Amino acid sequence: MSQEREKPMPEGEVKAWLEENLPKWRLEDDWIRRTYKTASWKSTLMVVNTIGHLAEAAWHHPDLTVSYAWVEVRLMTHSAKGITAKDLALASKIEEVVQWQPGGEGHGLEGTPQDDQRFAYIKYG
Repeated sequence: MSQEREKPMPEGEVKAWLEENLPKWRLEDDWIRRTYKTASWKSTLMVVNTIGHLAEAAWHHPDLTVSYAWVEVRLMTHSAKGITAKDLALASKIEEVVQWQPGGEGHGLEGTPQDDQRFAYIKYG
């Protein structure tokens, strides 16, 4: 028996879901996309490795464009030729992990000093 191919979600449904759940992500050219700004090449590589780990664990692989101080993530389920629940789930996990900021949980994790470029990491927001 062959496995039935996933069907892509309607464009309006994807846009509404992103607006409600991941407002910094956008639907463009049949991909959901998000650009993360970083402080430096070191920070960029850390974001790329984080996304790589999450994607491999999820067995769903984004397209990335990488530059000195930013990373663009693009997700689409290739077999469905569109956006599926897999893409939204991985985008949510990427957003959760990359945007996590220490200091708010009261467990002694204070985060990198943003005012010293030697240690600055991601530009949150």
